[in-house]
Amino acid sequence: MDEPKEAAPADEPREPQVRTLDARSLRGLAHPLRMQLLDALRFGGPATASQLAGKLGESSGSTSYHLRQLAAYGFVEDAPEHGKGRERWWQAAIRGLEFDDTLLDDPNPAVRGAADLYLHEVATTHARELSTWLGNRERYAEEWNRATDMSSMTLRLTAEQTRELIEQMHALVDRFRGKDDPDAQTVRVHTHTFPLISE
Repeated sequence: MDEPKEAAPADEPREPQVRTLDARSLRGLAHPLRMQLLDALRFGGPATASQLAGKLGESSGSTSYHLRQLAAYGFVEDAPEHGKGRERWWQAAIRGLEFDDTLLDDPNPAVRGAADLYLHEVATTHARELSTWLGNRERYAEEWNRATDMSSMTLRLTAEQTRELIEQMHALVDRFRGKDDPDAQTVRVHTHTFPLISE
């Protein structure tokens, strides 16, 4: 398969959307550094390859290459309003990602491998974010320490009941989107729902 070409910048700014991963787009994203770069732009705003390199402990050559690959698949794009001088500024072109579970059963083993890598990297990212919070919690006011949660709950459910639980949890989180409060901070919510493996 030929590498996709970078899309030309649109004349009008558009609102980033949630993107459903398919076999083609997964190929462009299933790499640990690319996933970190996309998250850095989604949550930290526009940046240059050099700025992202310093933040992630990578070389600017490496971040430049992987940013171009992300752009080729439509995950990031130029941020021309930030561009001053010769450095290229990048911004996220999407608001979020949805994973298609059928990728795990794709007939192409390369797609299945990319899907597996992607999910494992998501799990690694969740663990890293939680560890980062625990290592920096003293920087926050006590009200934030009392407002965080690290719980696990064990239930006996059918697959259908588990799906219903997940949908209701997501619907609850969606109720809190878009609230505009001057005291608000970006809050990360992780959910992990899976059957326990019997020993």
